Amino acid sequence: MTLRAVVLAVASSLVSALMLGTLATARADEGFSTLSTDEVSKLLGEQDVRVFDANGPDVYEKAHLPGAVLVDRKNLERMLPTDRSTRLIFYCKNPH
Repeated sequence: MTLRAVVLAVASSLVSALMLGTLATARADEGFSTLSTDEVSKLLGEQDVRVFDANGPDVYEKAHLPGAVLVDRKNLERMLPTDRSTRLIFYCKNPH
């Protein structure tokens, strides 16, 4: 399976890239937004972008976006890059 096929397969199961918890309700003018799967696809591999998979380990193992890191909810703060200009993408297959 090609990288593009993997991205499309995973992306098709996502309604959109979702932010975790309260980030989902943050306003766009605060620097948070919901991205379409096409927008996420274009950002994959960019140097200033980090992708976090908020699914459970079983879903992550079956199909995660290339370069995505499984979120460790207990240690999320330590997982975040120190460079505050890094763009962060959090996604989850859960439609809620």
